[in-house]
Amino acid sequence: MNIEIVSGSPRQGSITIRVAKYLQQLLQTQTPHNVGLIDVKEWLLPALQQEVFSSYETAPTHLQPLVQRMQQAQAFILVTPEYNGSYTPAMKNLLDHFPKQSRKAFGIVTASTGIMGGIRASQQMQLLINGLFGIGSPYMLIVPQVDKKFDAHNQLVDETFQKSINTFISEYLWLAERLGN
Repeated sequence: MNIEIVSGSPRQGSITIRVAKYLQQLLQTQTPHNVGLIDVKEWLLPALQQEVFSSYETAPTHLQPLVQRMQQAQAFILVTPEYNGSYTPAMKNLLDHFPKQSRKAFGIVTASTGIMGGIRASQQMQLLINGLFGIGSPYMLIVPQVDKKFDAHNQLVDETFQKSINTFISEYLWLAERLGN
């Protein structure tokens, strides 16, 4: 199965990317799945697009690799910080450039340096996934004080948080593997 982790922070020096990279490494080493990482900072998407990229051939040349990855993904994990009580505009902009992701599994991961961990963003992401016709895993990974849980090398430094990660991954994969068949 092809899983794409989408890191939704457009900021240089993002702390949220640490979680995305950690999850990618974990899934690559502990599952047979192909796990990619789409970082919104790496793609120059226009702020407003009238036409969705429904085919590789009709997409702008510089975005064709992204279009191919989005089309081949059978499941997604969306990782975002909280921006004003929601997910990032960059995350929404990226997803708006593509057709509906009907019947694909989505995992929700939010992170914040605060104690709430982006819980309000997770609620907004559930609505987004419904709008994409995706199926969201009810087990979300909410990461409070992300700067104290993951270091600059994308390693988990708060071992007590591993149980939450394991539960999220286990439940997400259960859903994604059933929908992928």
